[in-house]
Amino acid sequence: MKWEIRVVGIDDASFSHDDKKCFVIATVFRGGQFMDGVLSTKVEVDGEDATVKIIEMINKTKFKPQLQVIFLDGIAVGGFNVINIESLWRHTGIPVIVVVRKRPDFERLEKTLRKLGMEKKYSLMEKAGKPAEVRIKEGTIYVQTAGISLEEAKEILSVCCTHSFIPEAIRAAHLIGAGIVKGESKSGA
Repeated sequence: MKWEIRVVGIDDASFSHDDKKCFVIATVFRGGQFMDGVLSTKVEVDGEDATVKIIEMINKTKFKPQLQVIFLDGIAVGGFNVINIESLWRHTGIPVIVVVRKRPDFERLEKTLRKLGMEKKYSLMEKAGKPAEVRIKEGTIYVQTAGISLEEAKEILSVCCTHSFIPEAIRAAHLIGAGIVKGESKSGA
């Protein structure tokens, strides 16, 4: 695996549930070492446009021909705006790796979404498959994939997780998003 593999990490910026839209930030990295660019779009809070907006953002960027993987910080942005990772992979041609720090509580998620009348969003989460546990450095993360095997994903994660057990591209997107919305980023990314 080349240490300079080009990847993009995507995370939403902080938002309030009173907001109609929120920023989604993407950073383009060479492995876990160098940031080459920043992208952004806006999605509806608890909406259904995240998949389309992220596909548009990726397909329009000058970096697209170099991108080998799309990292997502969780399967949803802007609250419950769930990303269809299979569609994201098919419409960009770039494999997708969803990274979460804690094992999702699917039972609780399903109850919450049913209560809110958002059952369709839960079916998208189920369609992405059960997250696999992956050991990175001193930590454990959980991943879902589209267009790439779990073994390939582990190899890429080992290159892209340099300062923590999440990919630098996601960590940087998180910090940038917090800085834009709150005026300053905090640790914990």
